[in-house]
Amino acid sequence: MFSINVTALLFACSVLAKEFDYIVVGGGTTGLPLAVRLAEYWNLALVEAGGRYEKRYPLAKTPGADVLPVGSDPETSSSIDWGFVTEPFLGANGRRLHVAQGKCLGGSSALNFMVDHRPTKQSLEVWVLLTSDLSYLFENVLPWYQRSVKFTPPNTATRFENASVLYNADAFIPSGGPLDVTYSNYAQSFSTWLEGGFEEVGIHRAVDFNSGKLEGYQYCSSTIRPSDQHRSSSEWSFLNQRVPGLTVYTDTLAKRVIFDDELNAVEVEVSHRGFKRNLTASREIIISAGALHSPQLLMVSGIGPRQHLENHGIEVLVERPAVGQDMWDHPFVGPSYRVNVEKVTKLANSPTYLASKYLRWARKQLGPFTNPVSDLLAWEKIPYELRKDFSTETLQALSQFPDDWPEAEYISAPGFLGNISNLKADQPDDGYQYASIIGVLLAPASRGTVDTKSEQEVVVAMFKRIREVFASNAMDPVVIGDEYLPGNQVQTDEEILEYIRENVMTLWHPSGTCRMGRIQDLAVVDSRGRVYGVNRLRVVDASAFEILLPGHPQSTCYMLAEKIADDIIRNGADVAEDVRTDL
Repeated sequence: MFSINVTALLFACSVLAKEFDYIVVGGGTTGLPLAVRLAEYWNLALVEAGGRYEKRYPLAKTPGADVLPVGSDPETSSSIDWGFVTEPFLGANGRRLHVAQGKCLGGSSALNFMVDHRPTKQSLEVWVLLTSDLSYLFENVLPWYQRSVKFTPPNTATRFENASVLYNADAFIPSGGPLDVTYSNYAQSFSTWLEGGFEEVGIHRAVDFNSGKLEGYQYCSSTIRPSDQHRSSSEWSFLNQRVPGLTVYTDTLAKRVIFDDELNAVEVEVSHRGFKRNLTASREIIISAGALHSPQLLMVSGIGPRQHLENHGIEVLVERPAVGQDMWDHPFVGPSYRVNVEKVTKLANSPTYLASKYLRWARKQLGPFTNPVSDLLAWEKIPYELRKDFSTETLQALSQFPDDWPEAEYISAPGFLGNISNLKADQPDDGYQYASIIGVLLAPASRGTVDTKSEQEVVVAMFKRIREVFASNAMDPVVIGDEYLPGNQVQTDEEILEYIRENVMTLWHPSGTCRMGRIQDLAVVDSRGRVYGVNRLRVVDASAFEILLPGHPQSTCYMLAEKIADDIIRNGADVAEDVRTDL
């Protein structure tokens, strides 16, 4: 009790009569780099509910250990995860699923699978159309995708000869950083076989996934530090050195935003171990608490759907019906097969083998622990042979997506998948090795739910496509016997769909709950992240995405941080006119 009181007293003294130029709520993938960029020019407070992830969960820095906190089981927990659980929903046969979101400096960049790539050119044209802002065109927004990234080519001396990587060095800039992006020193052996399987079914090798095109297969670039093969999160990269203008409050929860009579956001009420204080901002308050917490913070501050706020006894400051609505995410599922190459299954079932491989990573930066497990990606539109039987409804739904927007993503998964309840504990201990291909639905027909007829038809076709890859001649040397799960007895569309409902999982890409756009379209924020109806308040994170772009959103979170920071600096800094000439 004494130590807690001392901590609370120190916290109270640190914020007493303290005024900042800016306050950023949330030190995650977007909020932390945004805060660091602004702190180059202003006095800024960063409020983070968690702490430093490597102190609370040291394995988070290990690429190959990223599967450990993963699981659909509602009981799944981690010291750096909020532990969100969905309500039962129809598309998963009434199951409740764990949805991981990072609770630490670095946010979900400390928990994710480190995939780093950019969206397609035409998908960003959709973003432009819905926001009426040409600055989001691929060629216009590319400098902000590039600015955070320090790219290092793959280490060909440590990778298998049959796991070579193509990449476009011109997609990056020499002055980029501090976020490290490179390739693992180790390729999953299953992925080297999978390349041939993709080729045989008509999915061909791509050059890269960072130049505005997502089609074909390739080893993906990852947020890995090449020097030691550690995770490069927003915390490690952007807080790797002291930032003089930045004050970081960890273990500090933002309770609500406080406004003056003219609807200017002026204070954030925060709580540190039960002790509450207010932090004051003379310029702006920026919410970057993620797709689940950012809308919550708006609502407890009086901004949101009127009926929902009134039902919870919250005074309505500004009615914004879309707050907390229309969430997008990427569902995935996949079959599992026995294979004759060493996979995650052996790591899970042999403590001695696991320890030896972990030491190989720690001492020499080599072996499977340098690899973030899912290293080979493939993208495609569902081919004609499978889409020719799609209903008119499905074809119309898919026609809403541009030509370069892939409908399916396939991810190499070197282990048993099942319903992804607990990837480590679920690995069969029967002496066999297992592998899967994850199929991700990238073109959902609806927001807020995933269970329309069109989505069902696409995900069933995607499942059949994965089976084609496993049945290819190229995969024959590595696949042992028939499909293990769900098995050859599952054949009809309805049987496949039932398996999918029982095993579908989210890829943890929630977004769009405070979407940007035009006020007449009931958007929550404008294209610069400013909340409609109030002053001096922005939302800048995945919740502000107008659309969930195809693939993995990590790079777009960094882009948005860089873009909005640059916008604020250009339009409000007391510095020279061209503060960002390097862009």
